Amino acid sequence: MSTQLKATVLLFVSLFSLIVLISGFVYLSVSNYAYDDFYKLLEIRALTYAKIEIEKDTSSYARQMAEIKNEYFEKLPLEQVVAISAEPGKSFAGYADRMKLPPSFFNEIIAKGKAEYNNSSLFYKGIYYKSGATPYIIIASAQNYFETHHKAYLKKTLILAVALTFLLAFFISYFFSRSVFNPITKITERVKQISSENLHLRLPEQSKGDELGTLTRTFNDMLDRIETSFETQNNFISNASHELRTPLTAIIGEGDVALAKLRTSEEYIDTIKVMLEEAEKLEKKTKALLFLAQTGFNGKIQKFEKVRIDQLLWDVKDTIEKINPQSKIHIDTTMLPENPRKLKVRGNEQLLHLAFTNIIMNACKYSNYQTVDISIGASDTKVFIAIKDTGIGIPPNEVKYIYDPFFRASNTNNYEGYGIGLPLTQNIIRIHGGEIHVSSIENKGTTVQINLPVGEFDF
Repeated sequence: MSTQLKATVLLFVSLFSLIVLISGFVYLSVSNYAYDDFYKLLEIRALTYAKIEIEKDTSSYARQMAEIKNEYFEKLPLEQVVAISAEPGKSFAGYADRMKLPPSFFNEIIAKGKAEYNNSSLFYKGIYYKSGATPYIIIASAQNYFETHHKAYLKKTLILAVALTFLLAFFISYFFSRSVFNPITKITERVKQISSENLHLRLPEQSKGDELGTLTRTFNDMLDRIETSFETQNNFISNASHELRTPLTAIIGEGDVALAKLRTSEEYIDTIKVMLEEAEKLEKKTKALLFLAQTGFNGKIQKFEKVRIDQLLWDVKDTIEKINPQSKIHIDTTMLPENPRKLKVRGNEQLLHLAFTNIIMNACKYSNYQTVDISIGASDTKVFIAIKDTGIGIPPNEVKYIYDPFFRASNTNNYEGYGIGLPLTQNIIRIHGGEIHVSSIENKGTTVQINLPVGEFDF
């Protein structure tokens, strides 16, 4: 059963059940009210009879009541009023048999002052009335016209209403479910058209404020990420093939030239040096690729421990200055938090050391070894590290490609590099649950901000 059909059936059953319950409630409520109202009417008839017939009241009030009774009181079907003297100890068994009433009816009148009873459509109302010293039981009876006529009409009306509601509920359920699921059906048909060959296709956003609009936007965002991943993968394969093929071609070419004819020992040595240099480049690129692939995982295989960021950056500074003494690195400590616990993160120290080394060495290299400023700050939940240089910057139209493996900006031709450092750093920061943001102005410098979550430790 499809979801649309399930929704239609569920809505139909809910609406129809609700109408049936309401109809049943109306029927029972009206019936109970009609019964109570009819018993009150019989009680009024009994009291009127007592005033006129038993009291023999000749006052103007009594005469008016008699006139009102004769003129306005409608004769009820099978109406009858009986007055029975109720001396103490008197038995009412004979009256009960003749009137087909249970003896308990009379006992209830004596005990409570009034009683009610109905036999099919014939209703009885009995009251205890005392005239002077003589007590009476007055019983008014009549056929309930509501029971015989109105109730049957009400029943037919409600049955007809339920039948019409059945059809109305069906059409409402059908059109409601159709209006709800039609956009989903259109989305499904559109999604079927999207494949790896046409990832540029997107779902049309028909609405903005409802759940379907949110679903459409979320799916389109996912397609954007998938399309970007496909493009990145294609670029990666193309660039990797080129980067690996270049040193291999050089090595093979040098070998072919060396073997084409006999050479002097000096020429062989020069050829071997060239081949060795190209082999070393190939080794570095291969290692970088492998390490980049390894850091693309979710980090669960890495050993994470307590790492204090300020100490890590001082270690990175020492390492870079040993590798290249020209490097000038200034660490700003003015924004350090008073609580050193806010500088501690949960991570792999070697990977974080590598990530910051890549960023800071690039800042030194592309600024021609001018001073690189590093600022450290922290909040209750994050550690912030900003690395700023005054170097060549990145062309505005190339910033979006900086995380693509092997990509190098067009203004970096005079600088050595493979285009692996920033993608590798991004992977390392991601597996630590952090963020990396790069802002750059060409020929003025670049700022890299890294945010890492503060670690939760039992101190």
